[in-house]
Amino acid sequence: MTIELALRLSEILLAFALFQQSLEQLAVRYAWADPLVFAVRLALCLPLIAGLEVTLVLAALWGIGLWQLWRYQGPYNGGSDKMTLLILTCLLLAHAAPTQFWSEMALSYLAVQLVLSYFVSGWIKVINPEWQKGEALRDVFRFSAYPVSEGLRALADRPLFLLAMGWAVILLELAFPLTLLDPLALKIALACTAAFHFSNACFFGLNRFFWIWICAYPSLIWFQDRIVGSI
Repeated sequence: MTIELALRLSEILLAFALFQQSLEQLAVRYAWADPLVFAVRLALCLPLIAGLEVTLVLAALWGIGLWQLWRYQGPYNGGSDKMTLLILTCLLLAHAAPTQFWSEMALSYLAVQLVLSYFVSGWIKVINPEWQKGEALRDVFRFSAYPVSEGLRALADRPLFLLAMGWAVILLELAFPLTLLDPLALKIALACTAAFHFSNACFFGLNRFFWIWICAYPSLIWFQDRIVGSI
C-alpha cells in the first residue's frame, strides 16, 4: 500500500466517523452540546470525503478538536476522542510536512501508537488479578451502566466462558505487535480486533471506538508493508 492510498483511506474513514458522531449530536440535541460546532464539523466532513482542500479541512477539524478539549475540560467521550485527535494530528502533519520523509514519520507515528494502544491495554489486563481470574468481565456484564439486555447480563453467571474470553482478549492484545512481521497475520489480527470493537459496540453501545480505531488501520497496513520491504 502506498502512503497516498493509506492517507486517503484514513481520511475517508475519519470523515465518515466524524459525520456519524456529529449527526448523532445534532439529532439527540444534548443540553450541554454546541449544535453550531457539530454542524460545522459535519459540513467539513464532505470536502474531506471528496478530497478537496484536505490540509485546510484537517486543520479546521483539528482546531475544533482542541476547542472541544477546552470546552468540555478534557475528552468528553474518553479514549475515542483521544484517538480522533491523534489521527487528525498525524494526518495533518503528513500533509503539511515539507518532505516525503516527514510525511512518512507522521503516518508511522500513528501506526506505532495504534500498536501500543492494543499492547498496553493487554499488559494492563494481564497484570490485573481480576482479569486473570475472569472476574473483570463478570463485573462488566453484571454491573454495566450501559443498557444491555438481561440475556447479556446472564453471561456474568458463566465463569468459564468469561475466563476464556478474557484470556483470548489478553493474548490477542499482547501478541498484536508480533503480527507486524507477517502481512497475513496482521490482516487476521486486524479482523479480530475489529470484531472485538464491533462486539463492544453491539453489547455496550461503544460504537465510536469501533469506527475511530478502524480509521487508523490503513496506516498500520502501510507501515507493515514498509517493515517487510526493508527486511
